[in-house]
Amino acid sequence: MIRRLSAEAIGSFFLFACVVGSGIMAESLAGGNVAIALLGNTVATGAILVVLIAMLGPVSGAHFNPAVTLAFLIRREIGAGEAVLFVLVQIAAGIVGVWAAHLMFDLPVWQFSVKPRTGAGQWLGEGIATFGLVLTILGTIRANRAWVPASVGLYITAAYWFTSSTSFANPAITIGRSLTDTFAGIAPGNVAGFVAAQLVGAVLAVGVARFVWGEGEDG
Repeated sequence: MIRRLSAEAIGSFFLFACVVGSGIMAESLAGGNVAIALLGNTVATGAILVVLIAMLGPVSGAHFNPAVTLAFLIRREIGAGEAVLFVLVQIAAGIVGVWAAHLMFDLPVWQFSVKPRTGAGQWLGEGIATFGLVLTILGTIRANRAWVPASVGLYITAAYWFTSSTSFANPAITIGRSLTDTFAGIAPGNVAGFVAAQLVGAVLAVGVARFVWGEGEDG
């Protein structure tokens, strides 16, 4: 259990640090071009996901995401107690990753975002983003487990661009991003709407996966 929680902590730390840090770097180099900044943020996030899942997946399953943990809890592939610990570690280690990104770029550690991200379109975007992410994980496990790291990294890379919300697809990282007033931020008051949409998307994905690939089977 300690190894599994440590793997979740390491992965969450680097994922959150990458999302926030690459956003800071991209915005500083893009000269005001938001599309270029988003592209830099996207490539870094997709790349780090491939690395972290390949490295830590054999230890903890490489969730780094309460929505993914919820999906495996529903499928009874993780116990309730372990799921709670996973989520707590994901949030705590991820926030430390956000703070580390601030320190690396000589920014104040303690921040709150003022960037509004709300409305039906963005909530739908988050629901679809998380639905697709969880379905990608469950389907690729079923089809070819070795492809999970690449599939997740590529899916998130694409979803950054085809969803209105830029695909947070992760309740823990949504919380973490509320604590940074940088490119990747989200206003704290908008977090609840994103998280609700993400959890609905995850639950729906489990149901669709059961229909398409069979009841709770992971191949």
